[in-house]
Amino acid sequence: MSAEVFYRAMGDSLLDRTMVFFSSNLADASKHSVKNMPVFLAGGGFKHGQHLAFDENKNPPLSNLFVCMLQRRGIEADKFGSSTGTPTGLEAS
Repeated sequence: MSAEVFYRAMGDSLLDRTMVFFSSNLADASKHSVKNMPVFLAGGGFKHGQHLAFDENKNPPLSNLFVCMLQRRGIEADKFGSSTGTPTGLEAS
């Protein structure tokens, strides 16, 4: 039985149970800046088809996204690194 058939039998698609995260360690390499860093997140049952932009001067730490990803996988985590909570706008689909 393929993974796709297995997950469809459970009522989910393979992409619902998979998270793809892609980013860089710097937003602007010439300035060594991590402000306003582009991030790509797909799957995981998150609400997609949107672009989330945060205040450049009050940019939440990227570790907030990691906390949200851990929680979506069922891991009870309130903090990861320098996180301050979870980001808004990533509600479940």
